[in-house]
Amino acid sequence: MERDRTSSRFLQSSVSADKSARPRPAAIISLTELELSRPYSPLNARKKEQVAKSEPRPLRAYPAPGIGRRPSDFDLDARDWEIILSGELTDKECDLHQKLLDLPRNSRGTIFFDSCGGSAFMGLALASLIRLRGLKATAVVAGECSSAALMPFAACVTRYVTPHSTLLFHPIRWQSEEQVRLEEATEWARHFRVMEADHDGLLARLFGCTDEASCETIRRWNHPGKFVTGEELVAAGLAKLVTLFDGDVWSQMKRGI
Repeated sequence: MERDRTSSRFLQSSVSADKSARPRPAAIISLTELELSRPYSPLNARKKEQVAKSEPRPLRAYPAPGIGRRPSDFDLDARDWEIILSGELTDKECDLHQKLLDLPRNSRGTIFFDSCGGSAFMGLALASLIRLRGLKATAVVAGECSSAALMPFAACVTRYVTPHSTLLFHPIRWQSEEQVRLEEATEWARHFRVMEADHDGLLARLFGCTDEASCETIRRWNHPGKFVTGEELVAAGLAKLVTLFDGDVWSQMKRGI
């Protein structure tokens, strides 16, 4: 009996020593790695291809920079933008320039106007940005659109006013510095006459005036100046009418009001 117990203890200690003597794997080998390490075979090649296809790809930025369709390829409702030109234009010159530059080229959107105007050069610059960047802008006068604000308003593809809109037409006003020299004042007076003559013709062309009667209407409003109502502008064929009581401006456009 004592001999049997001794033999049993010896066997147990041998098994324990054998287990501790076995080398442990440095890392657990996955089933996928095991499959890929096997010799080449058509079945193994297909499995390798499946594993390669299933590997996650790095995510791209959203939207991917420089990748994607042009704005004209998107749905109209998804790509329309809205901005407003308000207040004294000259006071926020840089902001308004950047606002138009941030819009996608050749895109479509709505510009709301509520501005008393500003520098004639500022109005010309905004109109130039709208036309030269190919913006298909729809203009809506929410309150006032006067003086230099008339240039970007006229540069828009389609123009809308309400019966309560006010637009002030007037000739270019003289502007000069306090410490101007005589030579500078003389040159400015010469250039002022050129600008004044060009202003009426440019504004008429931006409004789309093609006949002499329409151009004469612009000249008559500009000299000596005139407050024009929204309904008068519509009667002259220079804008379309929307109201404050027939739904949003886009639904009125679709209905052709």
